[in-house]
Amino acid sequence: MFDEIVQNLVSIKQDFAKNYSGNAHIQEVVPASNSEKFPLDEGHLQSIHNFAEKNPIYHDSFEEKILGTDCVVYEGDINDYWLNSIKHGTSCQPFYPTWMISAYLMTLIAKNLGYEELIDIGSGDGRIAFCGKILGFTTHSIEIDDGLVELQKIICNDTKQSFDPICDDALEFDYSKFQLSKPVFFIGGLPQMGGDMLATSIIDKINSIDQLKSSTGIVFAGTHSKRQLSGNLANGGWSSLIENHNLQVIETVSLPTVWTFDQTTETPYIYTKFN
Repeated sequence: MFDEIVQNLVSIKQDFAKNYSGNAHIQEVVPASNSEKFPLDEGHLQSIHNFAEKNPIYHDSFEEKILGTDCVVYEGDINDYWLNSIKHGTSCQPFYPTWMISAYLMTLIAKNLGYEELIDIGSGDGRIAFCGKILGFTTHSIEIDDGLVELQKIICNDTKQSFDPICDDALEFDYSKFQLSKPVFFIGGLPQMGGDMLATSIIDKINSIDQLKSSTGIVFAGTHSKRQLSGNLANGGWSSLIENHNLQVIETVSLPTVWTFDQTTETPYIYTKFN
């Protein structure tokens, strides 16, 4: 059933992208309510709509039926946040968010894998941490850009969902202060854009906390783009790091993101754990 939900979302994205006639800087789709194609928790789905409605990056929305599913299309602009996000020397990727419904499905996978705490590294506007919060995780959202952290705080306040936004450099952060027991780390950065450096730092920090190595999951955002990967197509570009750090791939799912809106492939998310 879950695979069908993912495929239904991908089909809607592909159809919407092919027929979209607007000119918004970013646009994404959320099912209006649960249905046969999207048998999701209605409360969670409405929380996702609330996130979009309270998020200042979106300036317009409208209803549209896509492949027989009633959807809400959200249009927005991230130019200012994108520009601010690239000014930091250790920033591994400009602010380009995954789709909100993709963030929910990604987080739901982590929940079903049994993780209890969620740490979103390079969290942008906090949507993955937000979804973790509504799914019952203990959440921590780490973002180096102060403007994006202020945006997260606005969303926390207006949605009444506090997912713990922290303005800090993930490369330097002391994760032992969280007192984690079974955490999953979401790494926000593609391998060829410095994400490998960020991921290596996080892995080293996990290895330095004795009780974490056997219980920690790490989720990498990859790409299917041959141009970006320069021939390294395995595991979304993360195969070398996964092998070098003796990680085991336990799940892979490809989902729509803002940066793949005009592409025929989606963004692969690779779920790993320590062997």
